[in-house]
Amino acid sequence: MAAATAVWVAIVVVVAALVGGLGFYAGYAYRGSPAGSPSATVNSTLSVLGAGTLSPIFPQIAETLVNETPGISAPSAAQTYEGSIDVTTAINSLGAKVDVAAVADYRLIPKMLETQYASYEVVFASTPEALVYNASLPEFNGINTTNWAAKLVSAVTTSGVPKIAVWNASTDPNGYNEIFSLELQGMLYGGGNVSTYYSALYHGAPGSLAVPNSATSILEKESQAATLIDTGVVSSLITYRAYAVLNHLAYVPFDPIVGLYANNTTALHDYAELSTTILTSTGGTTTVAPAPVLFSVTVPSNAPNPSLGAAFIHLLLSPEGAAMLSEDGAFTPIFPGWTDQPSEVPSVLAPDVVPLPGWAAAAL
Repeated sequence: MAAATAVWVAIVVVVAALVGGLGFYAGYAYRGSPAGSPSATVNSTLSVLGAGTLSPIFPQIAETLVNETPGISAPSAAQTYEGSIDVTTAINSLGAKVDVAAVADYRLIPKMLETQYASYEVVFASTPEALVYNASLPEFNGINTTNWAAKLVSAVTTSGVPKIAVWNASTDPNGYNEIFSLELQGMLYGGGNVSTYYSALYHGAPGSLAVPNSATSILEKESQAATLIDTGVVSSLITYRAYAVLNHLAYVPFDPIVGLYANNTTALHDYAELSTTILTSTGGTTTVAPAPVLFSVTVPSNAPNPSLGAAFIHLLLSPEGAAMLSEDGAFTPIFPGWTDQPSEVPSVLAPDVVPLPGWAAAAL
């Protein structure tokens, strides 16, 4: 069975998400569009390989870049959105060549692509985990940030209520993040026991290879999540707030620590207490620990049009990009973007980035 297994105009804009004082802050000192820059590639096709949650937004940013830059195109056929570990595997093992690669776990690019397939990453947004649920089911009446896991376990163990959808943790960071959210909920609201809710949905001790409990959970592809909920195939799922918002799904937010949104000392201490095991692309296993959910992007070293990829990232970091990311509270944009290798970013991006905060760099 598969294991549950990624001339400049100065404008100041502040986009902030503040949840209990634990969220991320983003501020802008924008330099304008790259469209008229001589560094923008012309007569070229932009190709994108990104995390599935970005599929409603990255095409909008690509279309904006096309409208502002003569001679380029960004057809849907040149854009693929899938699990973030699949993104890195496509590049480092399958020979994929794209201008932009984006993942839902900022640790993946340094670990899986640098230094052979990429020389830097830029962290551009955050979004917490949340529980999406079928609001028509009476079992979820009264659900809230504190009781969601107890409601969830009670619902999926009730006869006639559809199972919860879970994701493959070995190909998609959301797969291991949902495990961590369940364990953190048990730690904070389930008597201090990380297994209180986790064990109802997964077999395998915390920290080991987690296997979905077939009585309560069903392994699905996250790209189908909205359809699964809307058609009643599943009762619920744990996913990014951005996915819930962008697909107009009912959801309940988590405590900032449980949602992997907080980065304060308490949160980082709690994260350090947990881990899970996933399968590698070569058939081995590796251990993954919790970390705040941070989306990052790079221009791969073998990109067909590296300057076009850099122009895309510049637009992503602009107020235009931020407006698309933050619409209806989906993502919290981060500006300046955070980079792990400041000396490696192309010149067009140098004013857009700062080094990773120390707590984030420590997890790489």
